Order: sequence, then structure tokens, then C-alpha cells
Amino acid sequence: MNKIYNIAIIGGGPAGIMSAISASQNGASVILIEKNHKIGTKLLLTGGGRCNLTNIKACPKDYGKEGDFLIKSFSEFGALKTIEFFKKKGLKTKVEENGRVFPITDKAQDVVNVLMNCLKENKVEVLYNSRVAEFNIKNKKIASIILENGDRITAQNFIICTGGKSYDVTGSTGDGYAFAEKLGHKIKNPKPALVPIKIKEDWVKKLQGISLKNIQLSIFQNKKRKLKQAGEVIFTHFGISGPLIINISKDVGNLLEKGDVKIALDLNPDLTIEILDKKLQDYFLKNPNKIIKNCLLDFAPEKLSLEICNLASISQEKIANNITRQERQNLVKLLKDLEMTAVGLLDFNLAMVTSGGILLKEIDAKIMASKLIDNLYFAGEIIDLCGATGGFNLELCWSTGYLAGKSSAEKLI
Repeated sequence: MNKIYNIAIIGGGPAGIMSAISASQNGASVILIEKNHKIGTKLLLTGGGRCNLTNIKACPKDYGKEGDFLIKSFSEFGALKTIEFFKKKGLKTKVEENGRVFPITDKAQDVVNVLMNCLKENKVEVLYNSRVAEFNIKNKKIASIILENGDRITAQNFIICTGGKSYDVTGSTGDGYAFAEKLGHKIKNPKPALVPIKIKEDWVKKLQGISLKNIQLSIFQNKKRKLKQAGEVIFTHFGISGPLIINISKDVGNLLEKGDVKIALDLNPDLTIEILDKKLQDYFLKNPNKIIKNCLLDFAPEKLSLEICNLASISQEKIANNITRQERQNLVKLLKDLEMTAVGLLDFNLAMVTSGGILLKEIDAKIMASKLIDNLYFAGEIIDLCGATGGFNLELCWSTGYLAGKSSAEKLI
């Protein structure tokens, strides 16, 4: 095999697929190279199999201090255009809590089917079970790529969309980072992002399965608050998870590289310490013979109430009338400032996305082109950006993929 194409795209995930569709719609002959036996493997896992394909609120500022990098790609293909794209292809969507967008069928496979049909309609050639082994570079350009089976693919432009390192069973094994480094690009150290957090204290692990909604969480390092957010936390056998934890995990991971990290939960964020103390005092006065573990049920779930008693060194069976002022204040402090120690993040296999990747300063954000190789483009998770959970990272893939495909095709003219 030694075919010649206008554009060769490496990686059949959301960014690669959208790049192929965009490039082909702009008149280019396109080959999409995928190492798995099918495309969109990771897409099928998103949103619990329902595919949270974008977020209606998604905008560049949602991607951190370097989110301005996405201004051009979002103006070309933001969340509304993503929704319109699937609607035109026959797949209606619905908006759920916090702006999350799902196919109305609740089936990720329907999203993949739309994309596969679109590739077929636009005559994109898809090469399955194919791994890139080598790049041939001439005069700051990729002349061709060699596959592991020895086949050579020649193209005028190339787009790398190989994703990060999360969920390696889907094929995301960090290949693209090695490709980019061979081509002269620098990589910011890839780390798991949107991932649960491991906790040191054993009492946390006893609470497996308990979910706390609408609580406030603070992160401390060297006794200084580094972050404060509200949301839902779920206790697990290794520590803590849930939407709030997933979204702060990147920050916790970065802080852990500098030293110890403490996480404090405020179980009653709507009440000040003084008001909570007064409410607890009033409750004890009205229920003098009630045992303490039952008194706390209005303020925390049963299992957690028991652990709070243990942490406060109070017998669970002690009646309210016998609780001392100091004991009551200790309970209030725990209800407002339940502290635990973060010791690490779970690994890439349980991370939704990867943080780190190709340095943004080496990519032209207006066209998603490499500043080092004249006919190379990047899109998707391989670049050094990631967003929160809730459809933001898929929108990053759709938007950068669309812009990379369009720009690479327009360069042919």
C-alpha cells in the first residue's frame, strides 16, 4: 500500500472523526488511521454509556487560565453548532442538569452511528487495526508515515488526534505524545485528570457508598486555603469521588507534587458555626433523652454520624442531656470542618481525561497547526488543555477537531 491523500489523520476518537468530517466537507481526500478494530471506542463509555456529547454552557473560560487558546475553535464550532450538527444528521439532543447535553435516545452508540455515517457520506477512508511506526520528515514537513505492517501513507497534511492516556483499554495509551516528541514538540507531563482521590484516613473508607449533596469543600496546603467549591461527594473504599471531587482532582494532583494536602468538608454550608451550635443546643434541649448518634441524623447520614462521634471521642449511646459544652462544640467543628488527608489520585485507567500534553505555545490556535512542522495539525485531548466533567472535554474535541480539519483542507487551496 502506498496511497496518496490530501490529509491523513491519526486517531479515530471524537477529535479525529470530526477532523476527518470537516476536512472532507471542505473538499479534501481523507484517510483516518485507527489502531483499534473500530472507531469511537471511548465515546461509547462517556456519560455512563449515554454520551454526554457537549455542555450548553461551554466556553473558553471553562478551560482554565489558558482557555483563550480555544476562542477561535469555539467561534467556529462551539456547543450550539455541535448540537446543530447532530440534529441535521437526525439525532436530536436534550439538555439536562448543569447544561449537560445527551442524545435524546440516551445511547452513545447512536452518536457513533451518526459519525460513521457521516464519514461514509463524505468518502473518508478509514483504516482499522493500523499503528503508525515512523514519520518521514523532509524540509520541516512530514512526507509520509510508515505503518507497523510496512505500508506507507503519503499526504499533503497530517493531523494527530490520538487523545491522552486515560482508559488505555480504549486505545488511549499516550502514543501521540511520543509522535509529537519525535517531531520536535515538547510535552507537559501527562497526569490523570477528572479522577477520584485517595484518602489516608481509614474512617473515610468505612463510609463507602455514602453520598453527600450540596456540601462545601476546601483544599488546604500549609494551612492556606487553595480552593473552595460546592457540590456532591461520594465516599468509596479508597477515599472520595463524585462530581465535585472529579472536578478538583487536577488541582489536588498539582498540589500534591508540592507537599501535603488537606481536604475539609463543610456538611452544613448554609449555617455559620454560631447558628449550627445554637441549633444543636436547641435540639439537645428538646430531646434530652435521645442518644447522640440519633441526634446527629438531622445534620449528617447515619454512618457518618457514627464516625463523627468517634472522631469527637463521644460514646454513640450517650444521651443529649449529658453532652458537655466542649463535646457539643467538638461536634459542631466536625460538622463544619471534617478534615481528611489526600495521598494521591487514582491512575490513568480510572481517569476520564488526561491533563498535560503538547505545549500550547507550539500550536497556532487560529488554525490548530504545529509551529514546528509546516504540514502538521493537532486536535483534542493530546493538547495541554482539559475541562470539567459534564461534556466540556468532548466539546474541546469537536471544536478543535473541526478547526484542524477545516484549516488543513483550506491550506490545500
